[in-house]
Amino acid sequence: MITVGIVGVTGYMGGEVLRILLQHPQVTLAWVSSRSGGRIDEFHPNLYGCDIRLITPDLATPCDVVFLALPTEVTMKETSRFLNMGCKVIDLGAAFRLRDRSTWEDVYQQSHSNWALAEQAVYGINEIHKARIAEASLIANPGCFSSAVILALAPLVEQGLVDNEKLVVTGMSGTAGVGAELSRAAHHPEIANNLLAYNVVAHRHSFEMEQELSQLTDNNVSVHFTPVYAPIVRGILAVCHAFPIKAVNREQLLDLYCAFYRNEPFVDAYDLPKEVNVSWQYKPYPWLSSVAGTNYCYIGLDYDPKRNRIVLLSVLDSLGKGGAQVGIENMNIMFGLERTTGLLGRALHP
Repeated sequence: MITVGIVGVTGYMGGEVLRILLQHPQVTLAWVSSRSGGRIDEFHPNLYGCDIRLITPDLATPCDVVFLALPTEVTMKETSRFLNMGCKVIDLGAAFRLRDRSTWEDVYQQSHSNWALAEQAVYGINEIHKARIAEASLIANPGCFSSAVILALAPLVEQGLVDNEKLVVTGMSGTAGVGAELSRAAHHPEIANNLLAYNVVAHRHSFEMEQELSQLTDNNVSVHFTPVYAPIVRGILAVCHAFPIKAVNREQLLDLYCAFYRNEPFVDAYDLPKEVNVSWQYKPYPWLSSVAGTNYCYIGLDYDPKRNRIVLLSVLDSLGKGGAQVGIENMNIMFGLERTTGLLGRALHP
């Protein structure tokens, strides 16, 4: 059994880690912590009856792996403490995601106090870095938008099929991405019946996307990304536009994606056929609700021959494959388990 600790369990990301681990057949919870202590159901009513009490972080003891769901500046301190205890660490935040220090400090507008750990950390897209994750002691979990976009664009970039400097993405996100603290953007009277664009240029996840996609090609990669909050709780829909430099059609693209992700249990090319003579063409494209609460990412696509444009539709749960659950998938890899262990739940319908 793997012994696990969770720091910052009162937030949405930490709570999701706990919810999934309670059903994981190879995990024993060593402890869960928050600054306030107390009962878990005071923060996560869905865990009522679990009889879990929170300790304060200073009482945390050594265990096999620790999940950190903390503000960035706190993470940099706590990571060293747990690594020195002999724990492996999976950071669900942004402290170690970027490889270039000056870029990180410019993006996050602070000095990085532990850059040696950033150089040690492995970026947690396991479809690209599985072998390194298996040997790692520190994982930098990807951002939610980053996961959706990297998984959507990686096959095209790796195969050299598109203009890598003209990758255009609009990402729509549920309000859980704002976090559990009160925020006007996520306040129900403000976000209901509304769409809210924010950080429309230079969003921090853009730099993760470009960093990871650039490793798949010899050419420069530019991702022109704009995020939008939508009046839903969970989930990411990334609408990606790419412009091919070689002749393609939809069938060839689907074949490429099916082959690229053939051995990846949680990423599927959405290959339902297009309907004939219908005015509303929607069945070939994945619905966000189809992945809510899960660790799956579905990627649908189409090709516009008139404008020589590939459209990709990548859906995942921002707390699932975009956050806590992919962290658990990475934990499975780190400890030699099947990647799917404890993660095969499907979304509710309706």
